[in-house]
Amino acid sequence: MNFSNLNLTVSPGQFGFRPPVTKPNPGFLTELGEEGFRKLVSDHYDLLKESDISELFPVHDEHLFAEAKKHSADFMIQICGGPSYFNQSRGAPQMVGRHAPFKITEKARLRWLECYAMLLPGLTGKVSDENIQSFWNYLNIFSQWMVNTPD
Repeated sequence: MNFSNLNLTVSPGQFGFRPPVTKPNPGFLTELGEEGFRKLVSDHYDLLKESDISELFPVHDEHLFAEAKKHSADFMIQICGGPSYFNQSRGAPQMVGRHAPFKITEKARLRWLECYAMLLPGLTGKVSDENIQSFWNYLNIFSQWMVNTPD
């Protein structure tokens, strides 16, 4: 998927392989702002709610769905160099363990990424292409770590 100057390509995942991950540029959070970041994550979850992987999310309980959005935004803000909201409310991230109860396949990973790929080009003009690309590169590799079930 390519939009404007962004290169939103997806690296093929290999079940059981966890490549080194590089955190996104802190400038992504600085330029987007915390409120903008929370909106991005909320919009991402709203797309996931309508997707073929909605069963991985608490879509039938508004309160739990709102909490999932908050936890995800807290994690992403923290990973981009913001306040340690996630650690303060949930403890150390340990995302592989937190996602273990869910059957996450490569197909689910691709859908999750696709939903972000639909949203990130809309940030052009608010966030530099370099910082959007850095965030995408993080998501692309981080998402490989979450795959815990073969297709």
